[in-house]
Amino acid sequence: MRVGGFILAGLIALLVLAWIVFRLWPLPDRPHAAGAPQVSVVGTPSGRNLVGIQPWLEELDYRSAGSLHAALGAYLEAAREAGVLTPQSVVAFPEHAGTWLVAAHAPSAVYSAPGVEAAMVRLVAARPLAFAGAFLRSREADRAAAAVFRANGARMAQAYQQVFSRLAAEYGVTIAAGSIVLPDPHVREGRLEVRRAGPLYNVSAVFAPDGSIHPELVRKAYPIPSERGFTAGAPVPDYPVFDTPAGRLGVLICADSWHPDVYAALRDRGAELLAVPAFLQPSGVWDRPWGGYTTPWPDDAPRADAGRLTEGEAWQTHALAGRLSGAGAQAGLTTFLRGELWDLGSDGRAILVDAGGVTLGPDTDGPAISVLWVDG
Repeated sequence: MRVGGFILAGLIALLVLAWIVFRLWPLPDRPHAAGAPQVSVVGTPSGRNLVGIQPWLEELDYRSAGSLHAALGAYLEAAREAGVLTPQSVVAFPEHAGTWLVAAHAPSAVYSAPGVEAAMVRLVAARPLAFAGAFLRSREADRAAAAVFRANGARMAQAYQQVFSRLAAEYGVTIAAGSIVLPDPHVREGRLEVRRAGPLYNVSAVFAPDGSIHPELVRKAYPIPSERGFTAGAPVPDYPVFDTPAGRLGVLICADSWHPDVYAALRDRGAELLAVPAFLQPSGVWDRPWGGYTTPWPDDAPRADAGRLTEGEAWQTHALAGRLSGAGAQAGLTTFLRGELWDLGSDGRAILVDAGGVTLGPDTDGPAISVLWVDG
């Protein structure tokens, strides 16, 4: 009994020491790499448009909801100064733009971590009891990753809604708010909530120009290998369509935009405009040979394209640019997350599609804003 007490006291002392050390860890002192975004515009101003924001985000942008709001708000302000925001604008942010709110209010050591795995370990050390409880509730293959997101899900959901609701209301636009990983999320009485014991989903919310959140959420149907260990895929027929001032909007999260059954579901619901929040890694992959589908291979995609096309060409052939008509939609836009988040890297150029063809956004290693004006 006495030995067990000593062991328990030692473990508690180690946890307290780790908490103190991580809290006192100095913040990174490197300058933020983002410069002014390059703005590109396709089409003739018509009152309504799709605006793809490719922000350059780094670890410290996720220190709090306020930090992320400031970082993303700077891009909306640049779009407003460029004269491309209207009450009929749909502004799309990238996949996982909200996911790294898991690091909000974390010890300084999390932002200085050399990689994602080290950052996750330090997040666990910062809230060991919450992690332990979530770990016991998690049944996913990657229980540790699932537990980190499950333990922090409630405050992540609150911060995500706070950031994008405020931005939508401040700029008077519809926002397709990228995506975030949350445990069994749902909207109840205008509030984004989670069920901690439920499955984790990569989800996207849409915010109206008054800041209200639409009651339906988009759940990713085709998780990629790096997500499958801790997130579930949602049934394709559950894909919603949103009524917006610009028209009926469908949102496809990254890999879902490569699958014809998702477009068929959106066509059945009358989608007119499509937004694809995406995240592509590692850095430099856009111009490398495409390795093929990492999700189930659709029957209409030639397997010979693997290795023959570059990654960028494959995005223009097998994703939104090659499948827009399958949804019966008028126009669509894909926007990618950029930046240096720990050791993840990033790549991708915005893809704008309408009856006039396919246009790529700026070829830049920095942030970009791509605008597609929609006729009529």
